[in-house]
Amino acid sequence: MALTGKLTKRLVENLGPGRHGDGNGLYLVVDPSGARRWIVRVVVKGQKNKKGAPLRTDFGLGGADIVTLNQARERALEYRRMAKQGLNPRFNAAREIPTFEEIAQQVHIDRMPTWKNAKHGAQWINTLRDYAFPKMGRMPVDSIDQPEVLMCLSPIWTEKHETARRLAQRIKIVLDVAKSKGFRSGENPVTAIKEAQVLPKVKAKPKHHKAMAWQDVPAFYADLKSRNAMAAKTLMFTCLTGSRTGEVLGMRWDEIDAEARLWTCPAVRMKTGVDHRVPLTDEMLSIIEPLRAMQSEYVFEGQKRHKPLSNMSMLMLLRRMKVDGVTVHGFRSTFRDWASEVANAPREVAEMSLAHTIGSNVERAYARSDLLEKRRALMERWSEFVAPQTAGNLSEVK
Repeated sequence: MALTGKLTKRLVENLGPGRHGDGNGLYLVVDPSGARRWIVRVVVKGQKNKKGAPLRTDFGLGGADIVTLNQARERALEYRRMAKQGLNPRFNAAREIPTFEEIAQQVHIDRMPTWKNAKHGAQWINTLRDYAFPKMGRMPVDSIDQPEVLMCLSPIWTEKHETARRLAQRIKIVLDVAKSKGFRSGENPVTAIKEAQVLPKVKAKPKHHKAMAWQDVPAFYADLKSRNAMAAKTLMFTCLTGSRTGEVLGMRWDEIDAEARLWTCPAVRMKTGVDHRVPLTDEMLSIIEPLRAMQSEYVFEGQKRHKPLSNMSMLMLLRRMKVDGVTVHGFRSTFRDWASEVANAPREVAEMSLAHTIGSNVERAYARSDLLEKRRALMERWSEFVAPQTAGNLSEVK
């Protein structure tokens, strides 16, 4: 016979935040975040708490997305029977606790729609796969505590500190999710390790992309312009726009408005997660317009039809040109130095040209303009400096 109570499947799916009773000590707990989990409250016969009152305890039965209403009722009945016999369910109940790896894989799947791209999603799970799964992946998630977390973090904490820091964040997320589903209780061990300062402090060394001096760019650009390779054209455009590699390589023709002289890079490729408008100069258009004849989906097509150029192509070109100590990303820094030292551009104009986030959340809420026309004037001056023989009309940056 099926067990009955006050709740229904529809209520379980739709009830708002709070604790909702089904009867006989079973409750559905809905967190403000929307997470739903089951708990059962029992009184263990013959056992007292510290104050001498009957021992009344809440036990997690699992998340409502995993444990059905009928399963929760059956588990609650099992707990009540043990409590009536004087047995504490905490030590006597046989629960199916998932492993750390099982929870981590589910978290990865659940968050897949939120990743900016497949690469970021793969990096998230691969960090756990390489450093956490071998040491505690098969352990029940409720048995993981500080010693297990330290086994993962300690070996790489100083040598690969940035990786270790990200690993700690991801372990914490997995354990928090496990707790929200009723499979854990108590403080997150990652938080406890951080607050107790168990691991040594590591002074992070800032990594800067090696950049070309702005004085050397015109000669370098002239050399690029003498080459016919797609990588050369792509690097020319990247240098002129100050854009990130992924933004340029993924550029499609429908993002370009030649009449308005604009390229709108969609949010999905932007580090800031918002659309970014790039003003196009005559020199920029002279690079991309001839490429329309290829009739490709991408502006800068690679060796495979309708596929973008490889993200290593421009770096390999720099090596073939024997341009040492310079990275593709470094041209953003080169442009920024020139904008400050030569063009005397206002900080917000230069930073917006690089699609950097400026100011606090409040400041950004009121600064609704992307200063397009001021940025257009700045990019015209940059094009004139880099390729003076073909630059368009200039405007003064104010």
